[in-house]
Amino acid sequence: MTEATEDSPQAAPPRDWDVKAMPVMVTAKAIEMVRIALKEEGLLDTHGLRVAVQGGGCSGLQYALDFAKESRPGDFVYEIDGMKVYIDLASRKFLEGTKVDYVSGLQGNGFKFDNPNAQRSCGCGHSFS
Repeated sequence: MTEATEDSPQAAPPRDWDVKAMPVMVTAKAIEMVRIALKEEGLLDTHGLRVAVQGGGCSGLQYALDFAKESRPGDFVYEIDGMKVYIDLASRKFLEGTKVDYVSGLQGNGFKFDNPNAQRSCGCGHSFS
């Protein structure tokens, strides 16, 4: 079930990706890996995923993933498969339309960001402008 809120009532899950209701799509594999990490940290039943953008990296901005227990003022909060996702207001404008996936490959395992707003990305895939 998907809940789209800015601390507002529950909404029906979008069939096609509704960027306004769910600014960042988190794939099933990424959710699975976040849940594994939450379980390892003993936080599975109390925390969700915070997706953010911070200054830094080789292209000027970098993606950040963290665990969050509750929303902060101005956060956009929604649920994907029962997991809360938190995005702060400043990050939302950079992240809208982004898909977060978890990939495994020859160069290792990790979260991958597919951001249509990025004009330029670095080779590591964690920094953009």
